[in-house]
Amino acid sequence: MMAPDLRRNGSVVALALLVSLVVNGVIFDVEGNNNVVFEVEHKFKGRRNENGGRGSFLTSLKAHDSHRHGRMLAALDMPLGGNGSPTDAALYFTKLSIGTPPQDYYVQVDTGSDILWVNCAGCVRCPKKSSLGIDLTLYDMKASSTGRLVSCDQDFCLSAFNAPASDCKVGNPCAYSVTYGDGSSTGGYFVRDYAKLNQLTGNLQTIPMNGSIVFGCSSQQSGELGSSTEAVDGIIGFGQANSSIISQLASAGKVKKIFSHCLDGINGGGIFAIGQVVQPKLKTTPLVPNEAHYNVVLNAIEVGGDVLNLPSDVLGGGSGSGTIIDSGTTLAYLPDDVYTPLMEKITASQSNLKIHIVENQFKCFVYSGNVDDGFPVVTFHFEDSLSLTVYPHEYLFDLHDDQWCIGWQNKGMQTRDGREVTLLGDLVLANKLVSYDLENQTIGWAEYNCSSSIKLRDEKSGNVYAVGSHIISSARGLNAGKALRFLLLIITSLLHALLIP
Repeated sequence: MMAPDLRRNGSVVALALLVSLVVNGVIFDVEGNNNVVFEVEHKFKGRRNENGGRGSFLTSLKAHDSHRHGRMLAALDMPLGGNGSPTDAALYFTKLSIGTPPQDYYVQVDTGSDILWVNCAGCVRCPKKSSLGIDLTLYDMKASSTGRLVSCDQDFCLSAFNAPASDCKVGNPCAYSVTYGDGSSTGGYFVRDYAKLNQLTGNLQTIPMNGSIVFGCSSQQSGELGSSTEAVDGIIGFGQANSSIISQLASAGKVKKIFSHCLDGINGGGIFAIGQVVQPKLKTTPLVPNEAHYNVVLNAIEVGGDVLNLPSDVLGGGSGSGTIIDSGTTLAYLPDDVYTPLMEKITASQSNLKIHIVENQFKCFVYSGNVDDGFPVVTFHFEDSLSLTVYPHEYLFDLHDDQWCIGWQNKGMQTRDGREVTLLGDLVLANKLVSYDLENQTIGWAEYNCSSSIKLRDEKSGNVYAVGSHIISSARGLNAGKALRFLLLIITSLLHALLIP
């Protein structure tokens, strides 16, 4: 989500992701190639109905975005949640069992985050209740026979800060503090314990797998993290840094550093898996080197068949940092030089359209026809001829009574050097299989039926297994058809690596 700072002993390290750590010595007690599955729930599931499609729901969407990257496992299957509506693609969470005996924790899945952390016993201002229909649980290391403190003199901590702490004494905790762009923060210390994952062993089949992982034990929170009613137990990061879950698994030699997600914007639910996708085949585009986020080079934007006349520096080519693909973001954020001509082209054919503002930020209008017939398709063209098509029913969302609001937002993500770049979130990722290949530094996608299945390769045996879509049941028993939508993402957003004011 947003660009946090990692603080230790008063020094500040500016990071593009949640926490940019180096992980050493991560051990997974599983033989051969394994697949793991996470069940994921969507944070705002059912909120549109509860608020009549309006009210604080729209603000929640925007606020979520502004509060914010040997032997092998075959793949990890992670069931997803989501509502099937563009307006409900705000936050996805999965259930993760940690400790011995295991306890269940609901953690936000975010591709823009770099560590896993959960709220811990004795936490100051940690949320006690959630309106999401889940029971919140505080991790207690003393109650787990396998929980171990990570001390400041251990390799993990030394690598995390690239140097030993000046006041480190053998046995002292490896402390951390993360501050997000909106001013909220979480802090605590690192712990190593067992997590139970779902290993893929056949077509649509999994078995439990235990793995030792390092995660943050949050002992205090401030701002939105400590007061939000849509609370979860923590965040699980799938960013590129060595501290993320995907990097920990890969550094242990248990998985390929590749994961994929597919957000079902029609039926709800979706697919999230770790491993190499062999079916369907995907075209890819290179990731921009040396960027903390999943950045790609945008060459052109086409609206209704016409290419917008945009300056190259706005597109982010050449020495620019490109366009960010982030499942932890709900909407799509564009620099003004992109947003203005895009909106002019989109509304050009509807001369009688009367735009009004909802919640002081969303441009909305009344339209009784089929939006796919009345508004143009938007296509983003990337390096190596990879395109991403966004249909009107994806970038427009129906509040109620034929009132539609526009998902494009006029404010790009600000980089550390002050430039604005385009950020494409769940609004444009719905109904697409997206695969992140960190080994080859590429990302690819294709329009796909996310309620079907994909096939992953087991790197040890060479077998190919099917991974299907999932929907996590809500404790509130909401309608399953509106139940969950995609995670992936792997889901995030942890709070984005860079602030969107």
